[in-house]
Formats: sequence, C-alpha cells, structure tokens
Amino acid sequence: MKTAMPCVLTVNGGSSSIRFAVYEAGDTPRRRLDGKIDRIGLSGTNLTVTDPAGKLPGSRRLALADHGTAADFLLDWLETQPVFASVKAVGHRVVHGMKHSEPERVTPKLLAELHRITVYAPEHLPREIGLIEAFRRRHPKLPQVACFDTAFHRNMPRVAKLLPIPRRYAARGVERYGFHGLSYAYLMEELGRLDPAAAEGRVILAHLGNGASLAAVRHGKSVDTSMGFTPAAGLVMGTRTGDLDPGLVYYLARTERMTVAQFQKMVNHESGLLGVSGTSSDLRDLCAREASDVRAAQAVELFCYQVRKWIGSFAAALGGLETLVFAAGIGENAPLIRERICDGLGFLGIELNRKRNARNAPLISARAGRVRVRVIRTDEELMIARSVTRVLNLGSMRET
Repeated sequence: MKTAMPCVLTVNGGSSSIRFAVYEAGDTPRRRLDGKIDRIGLSGTNLTVTDPAGKLPGSRRLALADHGTAADFLLDWLETQPVFASVKAVGHRVVHGMKHSEPERVTPKLLAELHRITVYAPEHLPREIGLIEAFRRRHPKLPQVACFDTAFHRNMPRVAKLLPIPRRYAARGVERYGFHGLSYAYLMEELGRLDPAAAEGRVILAHLGNGASLAAVRHGKSVDTSMGFTPAAGLVMGTRTGDLDPGLVYYLARTERMTVAQFQKMVNHESGLLGVSGTSSDLRDLCAREASDVRAAQAVELFCYQVRKWIGSFAAALGGLETLVFAAGIGENAPLIRERICDGLGFLGIELNRKRNARNAPLISARAGRVRVRVIRTDEELMIARSVTRVLNLGSMRET
C-alpha cells in the first residue's frame, strides 16, 4: 500500500492576521497548502488560500470580531480539508521566548510560562497563546511546538543585550532580546546554501516589512539587532516608532495627560510611517504619493535614512561588511527603496547594479562593489515546519 507523508501545520499569528501552511514533513518539507486570514478586527476580513503553484483557489469574506473567533473559524475550515487528516503536529511562531534558545514542544509548564511573560510582549503573546489553546481544546492529542522569534539572538554578546538602566531590572529579564529570529535563521540557511563562505563572514540582514529590523551576524551568529526589549524598538516601521527619546513619556504625560496605555497604543499603532505621513503605513502608497504629498515624501525619506544609519552602525559593530541581504515585503519587492537605502554607502563597498536591482534579481550588487548585496525571499513558515519536523522527529514517520 502506498505510504503517506505525515504533515505539519504551521501557524503564524500577527496583530491583525493569521498565516498558516501545511507541509509534508520530510527532510525537505514540501508545501501542500497555505493561506491567511487578514484584517482581523477590521472591516473586510478575508480568508485567502493559495495552492503550491501560487494560484488562489479561494477567497472568502468573513465577519470576524477578534482573534478568538478567527481561530475557531480557521479550525472549522481546516477540519474540512482532506490534507488535515495527515497533520501530525502544529508549529507556532511565538514572538517572545525569554531564555529559550531552541524550539520546544508545548507542555502545560511551557504554556503557563508563556502566560507569565505576556507583560514582555503584550501586543503579540496573548494572541499566540490563544491560538495554541484553541488547538489544544479541539485536538488535545495533537502535539504542538513553539518556535521562538527571540531564539536566534539569544546568544548575542552581553554588551548587545544590556540596557543602561538600574542593574536590578536585568535580574527581572529586562534586556534587549531582538525579534524576527525565524526569518533571520531562514535567511542564514539560504545564504549558507548559496555561498557557504559568505555565511561564515560578516553579514547584515535587513528584514524590511510593516515590521522591520536589521541583524548583524558574524560566523553565523547574531552579534546585534535593531529591535530590543520589544518589537517597537529600532528603526521606524509601518505604525511603530522605532527608537524614541524616553523623555517623551514624561512630556506627553505632563502636557496631554497621556496614560501608559495611551502611550503604548500610540507608539505601536499610530506612529511610524503612518504617523509621519498622516495617511498610510504602507510604503507602496507613500511612494505613489510622494511627488504630490510632502509628508509622504518625508516618511519615505525617513525610512531609508534610518535603515542606512543602522547598516552603517552594524558595519562598525562587525568590524567591516561582506554581505548585505534584503528580505521581507519591502526588502524583496521595492527596488527604489533598496536603491535609496544603499545610496551613499559606497564608502562601505556597497554598490548596486541598477538593472539587476530593478528586476529584484537574487544578486543585485555591482561587480565593482566589495560587498555582495542579495535579495532572498524569507519563509518563516518553512522554518517553523523544519523545526517541528526536527523536534518531533517526524521525517522518519510514514503511515500506510
């Protein structure tokens, strides 16, 4: 009788979306299905499903009020899909893992720990925990694995983790953690496949999307990263501020009676490109308007300027630079933004080939440039599938 590969379901819960995919759990996981529910909590919530060929076999408008009802709907839908019968495990992207440096099977002890540390990532962890618990209620025997976004940076040098505040807070876990670790781990694996020597050298990874960060990597290990104690730190993002003068907290509390909760909402949801432009958090919209809208132009300029500064600072932290990698929605698909970021970085050896850059080629640096500049499509879901397969040893399983 023909054997069937066990499958892994990956779940990546965001602030207003849930991405999911089903992979055959072999040595090289093969995608069988993927999709997303987006605009959760907003008008126009959609379920979109894509087949392995990249086609869209289905899109469905939903009326979903919150992440809880979205999770229940996703489970209802998945249970009607033939491939779900082959799912033997679920892997979750978990934004914060504190001291965890490897993916781990979800146990009652780990789940209790995640509940305890929600204060470290209040914008993300509660929703991710909710997804894990929804699967536990409906399929209690289905093993689940937590894949931590902080793990890639766990062994950064101590100096890169320290926050310059009273020492007693460090004992309570208040330090720089860094995020986007699943993306960075995938990018380093891909770079190692494309150019093993480069992966052992001095690398800057730029994960540029609605949430954006950079990482400095040497000998395959994270040396520093732009996000810090929370994902709101670092460079300016779609709706997040990035780094701010801490004196703003006192100023806004005194002048506007702004509460802690209001400040948290402002820096995470009302600021960044949206705040500067006053119109949109999406760089595509802002680039389309910059010729006629000075605020849109300033938002685009600010984003490129800050990324350029982080590249320069990380080149200093690394003691030089040999490879620069662009990834994620902006990094992979916005030639003009890449060009503006790299403009003026010739002193580091960064020079782009304009034609290659314009067509989003895998290698976009000029031959004369000392730094190899690459575009690599990141894949957090595939990284989750690989991790679950390894943790649960699913690659050796077959069922008849």
